[in-house]
Amino acid sequence: MPVQLQIAEDVLFQTVADEAVLLNIADNHYYGLDDVATRMWQLLAEHGTEEAVIEAMLAEYDVDEATLHQDFAALVTELEQRGLIKRVDRQ
Repeated sequence: MPVQLQIAEDVLFQTVADEAVLLNIADNHYYGLDDVATRMWQLLAEHGTEEAVIEAMLAEYDVDEATLHQDFAALVTELEQRGLIKRVDRQ
């Protein structure tokens, strides 16, 4: 079963040019995302699963699928550690 990822309720998102700024209002920390990570964030907010994000990114970018999986996993790990996203159980 695919893992569902959800943006934490305490996170505000703002796009600035092609990049994003995230604010975790729970701890008042700001985080910046580059253009590719910003697109991953947008797709994650829209679709909520790794599979959907990877599929969309492969259609939009000229990137190796294995590399994309690694990059996305690294981003998810960092976002989870900072309390910006969480894994949720599908019912």
